[in-house]
Amino acid sequence: MNLDFSPEDLAFRDEVRAFIADNYPPELAGKAEEGREIGREDFLKWHRILAERGGWSAPGWPVDYGGAGFTPVQRYLFGEEMARADTIPVLPFGINMVGPVIYTFGTPEQKARWLPPTLNGEIFWCQGYSEPGAGSDLASLKCKAVRDGEDYVVNGQKTWTTLAQHADWIFCLVRTDPDAKAQEGISFLLIDMRTPGITVRPIITLGGEHEVNEVWFEDVRVPVANRIHEENKGWTCAKFLLAHERTGIAGVARSKRGVEKLKRIADTEVSLGAPLSSDPIFVRKMAELEIDLLALEYTELRTLARESSGEGPGPESSLLKIKGTEIQQRITELAMEAVGPYAQANFRSLGGDNQPPVGPDYAARVGPTYFNMRKTSIYGGSNEIQRNIIAKLVLGL
Repeated sequence: MNLDFSPEDLAFRDEVRAFIADNYPPELAGKAEEGREIGREDFLKWHRILAERGGWSAPGWPVDYGGAGFTPVQRYLFGEEMARADTIPVLPFGINMVGPVIYTFGTPEQKARWLPPTLNGEIFWCQGYSEPGAGSDLASLKCKAVRDGEDYVVNGQKTWTTLAQHADWIFCLVRTDPDAKAQEGISFLLIDMRTPGITVRPIITLGGEHEVNEVWFEDVRVPVANRIHEENKGWTCAKFLLAHERTGIAGVARSKRGVEKLKRIADTEVSLGAPLSSDPIFVRKMAELEIDLLALEYTELRTLARESSGEGPGPESSLLKIKGTEIQQRITELAMEAVGPYAQANFRSLGGDNQPPVGPDYAARVGPTYFNMRKTSIYGGSNEIQRNIIAKLVLGL
């Protein structure tokens, strides 16, 4: 694989870097790193700015649907520059998850209705997959939808629904045939969050943040026209979506940014009279982490090359998900080790108010970030499930 970028690629990188420098809202700069709350309009503001720049909010969408249509290398460089500038990321729920499902499986009417506002940041999406008894074993979900004329009547519960408190719409897996085999009786519905009968209840994380929620459905009426693909064929959509989600979860560019921050901490934090960067044990851990991250980066580039040839993400998306999330967690573990007791002291209160940092500024978000990143090996299909997928599809076991 040729790892040299062409002059055209380097010119594109410079274009992206200049655009971010000129257009990223200054009021958003450093907001995530400093632990300040990021609200609905914060996410959508940057999304809309990118959308106005020729569909840059959707780097991987085809131009026919309003996306940027970037090549795999351009997508890679675009992600690198977004991470380099430490921008608020474009949320994946609309762009990377439900959008590709709609333009792959939706009708012309559904594409016309939902793709433009998703691209332009007019719809804030959330994901209705996990349930209290259906997480890694997603096919055991029980949230049901019963056909009643031209509507479905939905009853049940979803949990760990990220940012549902801000969402306009939710894409849901629901059971439409309780007598069919688990994976054969599921449908994929798009539901307006303003529909009567929907209740969103917050789940406060260990870091004191309101990021995830419970979502309850009580006799919620959803038009049949909001079903994507055929009835009872939603599992096809679900697998397609999860493959795209897992590829994005790898987070190579953001992890590279995390390693840079960790190096700065190691150069500053003093242990036993000298900076951690002079501790051979800590340096070895950092070196092992960087080697694994480099290997993951090459694997991601191979996956993008596969997609450029017209193939969707394959079983390698499971590998990206496993290694990507493990590396993300290792970065936070080393940060915890580096700042020591300062990590425990810096937590947002359960009321959501920011507290003055204890100790150096770089320690302010280490503890909450460590606990928040424990989830990465679970969502998008737990890493144990991904190993089973690799065993079956790659090793033939």
